[in-house]
Amino acid sequence: MSKNTMSEEILSSEHRDYVAALASGLDVMLAFDLQHKKMTLSEVAEQTGMDRAKARRFLLTLHSLGYIRREGREFTLTPKVLGLGYAYSASNDHLSVVEYYLHDVTKRLGESSSLAVLENQDVMYVVRSPAAHRLMSISLSAGTRLPAAYTSMGRVLVANLGVEARKKWLDDVVLDGFTENSIVNKSDFSEMIQTVSEQGYCIVDQELDLGLRSLALPVFTFSGNLLGAINLSTNASRVSYQQLMEKCLPILQEAAEQIRLHTQ
Repeated sequence: MSKNTMSEEILSSEHRDYVAALASGLDVMLAFDLQHKKMTLSEVAEQTGMDRAKARRFLLTLHSLGYIRREGREFTLTPKVLGLGYAYSASNDHLSVVEYYLHDVTKRLGESSSLAVLENQDVMYVVRSPAAHRLMSISLSAGTRLPAAYTSMGRVLVANLGVEARKKWLDDVVLDGFTENSIVNKSDFSEMIQTVSEQGYCIVDQELDLGLRSLALPVFTFSGNLLGAINLSTNASRVSYQQLMEKCLPILQEAAEQIRLHTQ
């Protein structure tokens, strides 16, 4: 195979090399989440935008492969799906380095720390170092998705997109808001992303969940590739904005630098 046969170019769904059946099968698996742990055939069809006959074929195929369990009229994912996540972890040596330094951040500050990547309009958690106390009503772990627009890691990752990619992302984003503190005006949001790009970090203060204050910054490999964003999640009543800036930011920056020095 020549070097030019494969590239970083994203195929359109009309491209001759695009395998629509594979894409649809993945869509079915990804339809299951915290709000949709169990679904009927009709619910899967609705979530994926497929007709019932097509959704049924993919559900039954995934069932035969052991990725989906059938319980009467309802379908759920099986633990075999975890193998896909393990394959990613096993093929990315840098994750153990990230995990080591995030655990160090948690040990030093007593707060949860994470690494996430941008997945369309969401951030997806890849590594998680939880503190003893719980800040959100949902349990966060590797694979959890949250809206990028209202997370510090999401805003950092959007700020590090290329000019055209950032513009498209901002054009597509829906700013519904979650609390009275949430930014919902697109012009204000775009200005904020520019500020994040210039200062190199982001603080989100109770925009996703009341009482949740978080700090994030980008993390790179030694060769300059963006690994994702790392963050620190705190309780607003326990950690002030000033403490976040004066105490937490330098420690998170130190962790990012150590990760950079120890990843290729």
